[in-house]
Amino acid sequence: MFSTAVLLANTPDQLLPARELMAFTLASHILLVPFGVALPFITLLMHHRGLRRNDPVALLLARRWSAVMAVQFAIGIITGTVLSFEFGLLWPGMMGRWGDVFGLGFGVEAWAFFLEAVLIAIYLYGWRRLKPWTHFWLAVPLPLAALMGAFGIIAANSWMNTPQGFSLDAQGKPINVDVRQAIFTPIFGPEYWHFVVAMLLTAAYVVAGVYAVGWLRGRRDRYHRLGFTLPFTVAAILTPVQFMLGDSAARAVFHKQPVKFAATELVWKTDTHVPEYMFGTLNSDGTISGGLKIPQLDSILAGFKPSTKVTGLTSVPASDRPTIVQATIAHWAFDIMVTVGSLLILLALWYAWSWWRHRDNPGGRWFYRCAAIAGVACLVTVECGWITTEVGRQPWIVYNHMRVSAAVTDTAAGSLWAMLGIVIAVYVAVFGSFLAVVLKMRTRWRIADEGSAAARPGLHPEADTPYGPRSEPEPAAAGAAPDGGSGHTSGGAS
Repeated sequence: MFSTAVLLANTPDQLLPARELMAFTLASHILLVPFGVALPFITLLMHHRGLRRNDPVALLLARRWSAVMAVQFAIGIITGTVLSFEFGLLWPGMMGRWGDVFGLGFGVEAWAFFLEAVLIAIYLYGWRRLKPWTHFWLAVPLPLAALMGAFGIIAANSWMNTPQGFSLDAQGKPINVDVRQAIFTPIFGPEYWHFVVAMLLTAAYVVAGVYAVGWLRGRRDRYHRLGFTLPFTVAAILTPVQFMLGDSAARAVFHKQPVKFAATELVWKTDTHVPEYMFGTLNSDGTISGGLKIPQLDSILAGFKPSTKVTGLTSVPASDRPTIVQATIAHWAFDIMVTVGSLLILLALWYAWSWWRHRDNPGGRWFYRCAAIAGVACLVTVECGWITTEVGRQPWIVYNHMRVSAAVTDTAAGSLWAMLGIVIAVYVAVFGSFLAVVLKMRTRWRIADEGSAAARPGLHPEADTPYGPRSEPEPAAAGAAPDGGSGHTSGGAS
């Protein structure tokens, strides 16, 4: 702890508030990213099912999910814009020196963001104004635009982790920039696919969790069953895929960022036959307090054999590696991510076993309780993945080329702390408004469904498709029509 205090004492006063401000805005924005990247894909899957099978329930779900997608995108615009300003305002040293090398990634993300906004507008507009299949095919580029945005962001982040595509002049400024190399860095592939599947997985589990809660509250209709089954099936298929991609990404870190790997695994000295510690706390003398020790497993996971040499934290000076506290934070974040991923595999196997044996979802309440929790757990792992990536890279903002302390703004620390307080207040209001809007939409949809069921007992409440004109009351239905006609459809509130 003493060495950590010494290192912190030698940093600018504004470094801590700048870090806290960036950490808060990133941690808040990243909660929305799974829905921006993956919800369009899940919505279109449901939309395609509705059109192919002429299923009004599937179409109703797709339409309602598209409304949530639009609200979420609007909130994402706010939080994403704040982040774009913070890169330049908080870290001018990095953007000023290295912006010409890796800035294209941010440009790609900006264009994708613009394209996604246009496509979402067309998709929402087209529900009752376009022919069904025309409407669907116009929306197909929407998930591709989301993947394009993820491409830009991960290209920039992977460059910060494994910078390349330039040479340095006598003053240490980058020259001879090779854009292709700057984008496709050694760690880009593993990081990109791990990120994309994580976003799909998280969005699918969260959406399924909403309907799992409905099932637990006694809503056993086809609407809730289908709303649960499709996204949960996507998540169950992707869970083992993500586990393998995560293993590949960790091995890429082992080869390309050995000090970060040492921090996430709490490896103090370079050695072979290195044990794996699940959780535990690193001490200043290199010992580990607490945690579960598994002999030789770290070397086996890194190189498939116990004799694999794993680089330790002490292979570089203390000023060039994460502090004891930072290493412990990165280690816990990584272990939480791995633990949740392992539990999700068990949940996916439970679901697969039920379908193999009974061609049906598991019927027990405990399965749906676990499914409801899975979405929240995935959001936690998204946060943990970001913490592992960013905290494990410390003290470098550009790995082995620029320290965070050299990139920070000259703005007074007091001003940054005040800005942090303002941003927290604004974000609480923004996310509170987002939650209020979504809950209001849920209430309106439920009233619409219950009203349709009461008004038209002979017709399923979700039988009216989102396409075509809205249902109007029969001329004689001012009081009580013979067929129980109603002026509202089950999708009218969407």
